[in-house]
Amino acid sequence: MGGTWVPDLSANPNRKTLHPMPTSEPRCPALSRIRICDFTGQLAGAGATKLLATFGAQVIRVEDRLREGGWDIFRGTGPWLDERRGVSLGGAFNNHNVEKLGVTLDMRKHDAKAILADLISVSDVVTENFSMGVLNRWGFGFEEMKAIKPDIIYVSNSGFGHQGPYARFKTWGPIVQAVSGLTFQSGAPDMPPAGWGYSYMDHTGGYLMAIAILMAVYHRNKTGAGQWVDMSCSDGAATLNGPALLDFTVNGKRTRRPGSPHSNRSQYPKMAPHGIYRCQGDDRWVAIAVRNEDEWPVLCDAIGRSDLASDARYSTIDGRIEHHDELDDVIEAWTSTRSNFEVMKALQAKGIAAGAVQRPEERIDHDPNTKAWGLFPEVVHEQIGRVRVDGVPVKLSETPATVVRGAPVLGQHNEEIFGRVLGIGPDALAELVEEGVI
Repeated sequence: MGGTWVPDLSANPNRKTLHPMPTSEPRCPALSRIRICDFTGQLAGAGATKLLATFGAQVIRVEDRLREGGWDIFRGTGPWLDERRGVSLGGAFNNHNVEKLGVTLDMRKHDAKAILADLISVSDVVTENFSMGVLNRWGFGFEEMKAIKPDIIYVSNSGFGHQGPYARFKTWGPIVQAVSGLTFQSGAPDMPPAGWGYSYMDHTGGYLMAIAILMAVYHRNKTGAGQWVDMSCSDGAATLNGPALLDFTVNGKRTRRPGSPHSNRSQYPKMAPHGIYRCQGDDRWVAIAVRNEDEWPVLCDAIGRSDLASDARYSTIDGRIEHHDELDDVIEAWTSTRSNFEVMKALQAKGIAAGAVQRPEERIDHDPNTKAWGLFPEVVHEQIGRVRVDGVPVKLSETPATVVRGAPVLGQHNEEIFGRVLGIGPDALAELVEEGVI
């Protein structure tokens, strides 16, 4: 555009400071006066803004125009609903970005930076989970944002935060998990640590980020002051190690070491038997936990081994922990001749904690509690069509979450946001498209 359009950050009669809803769908009012300029990706960031979007916040997801989503690799990756492939058809991206709006900007262009400045000026929060320094290199560090909007809230959620000697290190889910210490605690006996899966860490980072955003908004509403919220996913994950770190610090005891008992056994609190047991069929399992002395004879009776209840070796939890291996063999001799759901129902009927290890289809399609909770609702996506996504496992009686609109296709709401919200006219919008800015 050769600099022919410059945003007026002080007075634009077309700008909408309270965001219009682009659809006629009923929306939850809880966060409906909050607008978020969102650069987050994957799950550690996008999961946070997804939660806020389902409770009514207007989340405007800003993406790279030329690199097909650029900073979010989930943009063009599966799982896929059918044989179709494309930058807007990936299931992971759709799942993590429901109820959001999507715009594109080529931040290598001067006019894109002017538009972003205008967007920040009408936003409450700017969110990102880039590695350290990305927004600073664009010219949008916290001080520059404050010059645009004095009460802006800026939330950054990187692998190690912006402080300390690790600040410039780049991370990924498995790295965060390993550095935090969680990887060490998982695995089968006599085998290397197996880890927990990177999404486990990303969920934790997303939840902490959502809480941080709400705290900063609450503070701004009370005082009128914005702030920079700096987060570290690795340190957030490390806090999940509390009991294990304490046990090592005080007792010199590692939660897991080569040759240790099965990782499914409980040390805190003490429970025995406690584990996952093979059932009838291919790769079918059930979880069983005996929590106290009263439950032990009940389990013995349920599995047809009442004689074990009077065996002095097993009369206390410490004794059962000492002889856990042989008890596992006894229990599995019983479970292996029955289906996991049969075992679950039989033990639950007697007050013993037991649960079938379910396959994805069983958990999603056939579990009655999942259905009652509406845990996997359908959304309508512009290109994918009707598809299920993760719901919100929180029910508010007055301001429930809304999960009906799929993630935006690349640049889907450029006209909505740049035109109706920022007040850029049709001719200027057409010129921005021609110049490759949006």
